Amino acid sequence: MTTQRILVWDIPTRLFHWLLAGSFAGAYLTSESERLAAIHVGCGYALLGLIGFRLIYGLIGSRYARFSEFVRGPGAVIDYLRSLLSGNPQRFVGHNPAGAVAIMLLLVLGLATGASGFAMYNELGGEWLEDVHEACANAMLAVVILHVLGVIASSVLHKENLARAMVTGRKEGSADEGIERSHGFFALLLAAAVAALGWSSTQSTGPVAGSIEKKHGKHERGHDHD
Repeated sequence: MTTQRILVWDIPTRLFHWLLAGSFAGAYLTSESERLAAIHVGCGYALLGLIGFRLIYGLIGSRYARFSEFVRGPGAVIDYLRSLLSGNPQRFVGHNPAGAVAIMLLLVLGLATGASGFAMYNELGGEWLEDVHEACANAMLAVVILHVLGVIASSVLHKENLARAMVTGRKEGSADEGIERSHGFFALLLAAAVAALGWSSTQSTGPVAGSIEKKHGKHERGHDHD
């Protein structure tokens, strides 16, 4: 079979991937800083917005972005992992079954982390929400690390740079396996929405800033009583 460089990942899929990574990193790294609380919450709002977009795009997006293209059962995951161990890995143009598991876990954990954080900052629950929030964030970090290690291992075994493919959008394949359009308009909408969420979170009169001040004020009063 003659192969060539084909377009697999459209721009919205690639943009989502890297913005999600940046939002999670920003939120996690600022989680213990009171001074950077606005950034933490802003990244959390962006993460929630990104996941909302991906859930919709997984239904209406291009071929390899759709859940129906890469979400498979446990048997497919086991078969793929066995093929890796045998040294003759199964080839998938889009997400492989192991990568698909990581993606779905990240979406679920990201949604739980963002939702619990939103509820916590708006005082919609008790102190247990903070434990849930931290547990989900730590679980998400663990999945991220496993995902990165999996990408490295798959890149070596498949002799294909999967991280670079998520930047360029292109992989080796036959002409009929590629997608035709990059869907730049959807990417522009996604970037604008994330930028708007980030900007709104920095406004001193916005709901995010108000909830931050309320939360920190409550903590300070608690310390005064100690």
